[in-house]
Amino acid sequence: MKRLIMLIGMLATFGVSTIIFGQGTQQTTRDDSKRGTRVMVSGDSLIQAQPDTAVVVLSVVTQAKRAIDAQQENATKSQAVLNALKSAAGTGAEIKTSGYSVEPQRVYKEGQPPTITGYEARNSVTVTTSDLTRLGAVIDAAATAGVNDIGGITFTLRQDRPARDKALSEATREAMSKAQVIAQALGGRVVRIVEVQEEGFQRPPQPVYRGVEAMVARDKATPVEVGSLDISSRVQLIAEIEPNL
Repeated sequence: MKRLIMLIGMLATFGVSTIIFGQGTQQTTRDDSKRGTRVMVSGDSLIQAQPDTAVVVLSVVTQAKRAIDAQQENATKSQAVLNALKSAAGTGAEIKTSGYSVEPQRVYKEGQPPTITGYEARNSVTVTTSDLTRLGAVIDAAATAGVNDIGGITFTLRQDRPARDKALSEATREAMSKAQVIAQALGGRVVRIVEVQEEGFQRPPQPVYRGVEAMVARDKATPVEVGSLDISSRVQLIAEIEPNL
């Protein structure tokens, strides 16, 4: 312990501690002069793309006093609907049963237990097709065959990679542009990108209509306007700026 105290005293006498401190201060100052300013910016983009797939939900609903009667009537009409859909939608469409139920219809009166007055059978079919020109014919054929409830039509983009890449590219360019504007305002330049994060994209499906009123069981064909889908992307990046201050 005494030797340690003596060694420290000797170093202090020769000024070594002052030299070490001075070197450390000079190194820190040199690093600070090289260190740039970091800014966090974000870029957003919104592009429109034409959908390539449509999904329509069609239902046959029947009612009867007895459950078996509602079920059998529904089975007959549903088979006719399936046959009509296969012909109208073409070979490339996907047709599948998406729901089936037979439920009692109840009447509620105050102070009394519910009374079953009949039964309702529902058979729902989902049609997915990439031939958007056939949608009107599909709806008309289904309505003629026995469909009396349309859950709605939804357009989506199955082959979405090109649209996603475009949205991501535009969002990245916008973020870079913001960083460069900030650098120019400081009289400097962007020296490097420290970090980049993609905050995902949104491709919401586009519903067209819902309800039985959309069906046309008359001489005119059902018009369907496809429209476009909005695809958005967001990119956040951290840029290092070397200011000229």
